[in-house]
Amino acid sequence: MSQSQAELDYARVEQAIEYIAAHFMEQPALEDIASHVHLSPFHFNRLFTRWAGTSPQRFLRFLTKEYARQILADSGSVLDAAYQAGLSGAGRLHDLFVTYEAMTPAEYRGQAAGLVIRYGFHPTRFGECLLSLTDRGICGLTFQPAADWEAALNQLRAAWPGATLQSDSAETGSVAAQLFAAEQVRNKPLPLLLKGTNFQIKVWEALLRIPAGALVSYRDVAAAIGQPGASQAVGGAVGANHIGYLIPCHRVIQQHGGPGGYRWGSARKQALLGWEATRTEHMQSVDTCSQ
Repeated sequence: MSQSQAELDYARVEQAIEYIAAHFMEQPALEDIASHVHLSPFHFNRLFTRWAGTSPQRFLRFLTKEYARQILADSGSVLDAAYQAGLSGAGRLHDLFVTYEAMTPAEYRGQAAGLVIRYGFHPTRFGECLLSLTDRGICGLTFQPAADWEAALNQLRAAWPGATLQSDSAETGSVAAQLFAAEQVRNKPLPLLLKGTNFQIKVWEALLRIPAGALVSYRDVAAAIGQPGASQAVGGAVGANHIGYLIPCHRVIQQHGGPGGYRWGSARKQALLGWEATRTEHMQSVDTCSQ
């Protein structure tokens, strides 16, 4: 199966991020990073800057533990502030307004019997995704290379054993294009359909309150849901999230600043965090200049 240009670009970016993360203590030169992904320094710098909106060297700063610890400190009360403001059925993420509906206990026990799920695979800034839709909202967004599409479909079937799956790349492609557009602005709420235990849904709701550019720890999330001793259980719920990117489990990191795990790969998590940090810094600069 041939790869799309977007997938090829992201594959190189991911290799570069893995190299930067592994060698950031050495402050690798542009030539070293470019050589690792088999590109000239000129072409690699152009590709990476087009993807990330900043240079590889500047992106490197966003991957350090020192940077993460500073953001953690600055974001220490971000969940409390979000709860004070009230979610009111919608959470903000990258200028997208997200609202969600959880399956009822009866639906959960029935394994979504009778539900129709339309799905499609699409290239994104962060690699190929499998997007899954229902009449009630998005029920899945996962990342995987084209070689793993069949495995991804099997996981979707296992997650929703009572549902009927239908391939519909036209519909899912339209939604994916909106989700990953350069400027993500929607006036209409974007609905999600969540399937999980009460505890998992409570954790995912807390994740929806974390703004782009902010980082929180597993302990912060546990405290925010009123269970300060449940950091490990929170980690399990974060790992069980099946709607990546929109439910921003990538914004939860370890207390000491380490990125922690991510079900779609640590390099992808760092790509998401670095890209959001770049956008947040840019928006702050714009706001400062306009004052």
